[in-house]
Amino acid sequence: MLTHLRPALVLFVILSLVTGVIYPLAITGLAQVAFDEKANGSILTDAAGKPIGSALIGQEFGTSDASAAPALAKWFWGRPSATGPVPYTALNLATGTGSSGSNLALTNPALLDNINARIAALDAADASVGVVRLTPGSSTRLTAVPVDLVTASASGLDPHISPAAAEYQVPRIAKARGLTEDAVRDLVRQHTQGRALGVLGEPVVNVLALNQALGSSSR
Repeated sequence: MLTHLRPALVLFVILSLVTGVIYPLAITGLAQVAFDEKANGSILTDAAGKPIGSALIGQEFGTSDASAAPALAKWFWGRPSATGPVPYTALNLATGTGSSGSNLALTNPALLDNINARIAALDAADASVGVVRLTPGSSTRLTAVPVDLVTASASGLDPHISPAAAEYQVPRIAKARGLTEDAVRDLVRQHTQGRALGVLGEPVVNVLALNQALGSSSR
């Protein structure tokens, strides 16, 4: 029996060391050397080196409350979250927070209510700094609202918006901060990420990184 047990135990110990210790340490070390930022969560820091969030996780800069919108006019708003105002907390069904989709069908009136509330908040933020989106005397929009500014992402954690969503907000932010629209657009261009490998996905703008740069440019 020992002649069979001994090689089995030796093989168990060797494989445990290789797969449970040596391999994880090697991959961890390689990741720290070659992909330090990504391996540690893509953390963004302020000028003092204090972490302000992850480039991979969305934060709440906007609102669907029209009365609160003017106070947030100077920031780029990210993709709405079905679990806001804290989209990146752990799942809590009692309070409705955590990463999850709204699961509202196109035929659900609540979806249209949410979209209308988000449009109203965007309009309130624009109006607070004198940006006009409607043709005088009518409800015709001069500029269409990009869909990712009024519909929630599937996870509630989306850190990106489309370049069109960023461009829509440029006039408001420029006026709110006393900057030229060209200066704000330049920041958007600097924080626009192209398609992966040049062909996969669509160009996106990281909202947290953009707002961090925006805050620095306004000092």
